[in-house]
Amino acid sequence: MAKYKRILLKLGGEALAGPKGFGVDPEQAEQVAAKVKHIRDHEVEVAIVIGAGNLWRGIDGLKCGMDRATADHMGMLATVMNALALRDALERNGMTTRVQTAIEMKQIAEPYIRLRAVRHLEKGYVVVLGAGTGNPYFTTDTAGALRAVEINAEILIKATKVDAVYDSDPMTNPNARRFERLSYMDALNKRLKVLDATAITTCMDNDLPILVLNLWEDDSLEKAILGEKVGTLISQ
Repeated sequence: MAKYKRILLKLGGEALAGPKGFGVDPEQAEQVAAKVKHIRDHEVEVAIVIGAGNLWRGIDGLKCGMDRATADHMGMLATVMNALALRDALERNGMTTRVQTAIEMKQIAEPYIRLRAVRHLEKGYVVVLGAGTGNPYFTTDTAGALRAVEINAEILIKATKVDAVYDSDPMTNPNARRFERLSYMDALNKRLKVLDATAITTCMDNDLPILVLNLWEDDSLEKAILGEKVGTLISQ
């Protein structure tokens, strides 16, 4: 039996990227959809916030002198492209899906309306939330935390390509220390970069636990929603 009734799954845009780490790979999107299907089979209500790192990184524009607000708005639009690709894969895997966006674009998605998103979840639909918060200067991590609180999710799951939170990059430091549990303040004070400070503070202020896990590790998502030990839990 699932431990959680409703979750917010935060994905990086890289989750949809192909082997080169750029663009949208339909086969990769299918794999993500299959993982979501496994947790939907446990009757868990799923909302998803997705980033855009596979299509656009605002920091690249900033290095060339681009205006920050312009770079961020471009990133928001890129998240909508990812949301549409993910919706297509989810629908092809038998899940009724709705895309809602913080920037209104009625021809392709619903505007984000909190109560409508909640009603979709109650009906068993997967809700994919695009365009971040709709405001520049805020990351999709912060959007994930904000939306999770708004829809009364029981946990924010950040699915990455690393199996937990470490005190340094385990890809480059074989002696990196792995954390199984952290308090919000530890995550902030240690500057672990698992999520930005605004996202962590939002979760802390609203007592929303954060679970960081490896999306591609076998059954990691399913184990998480069943309450098994996986990844790093950040809580009070």
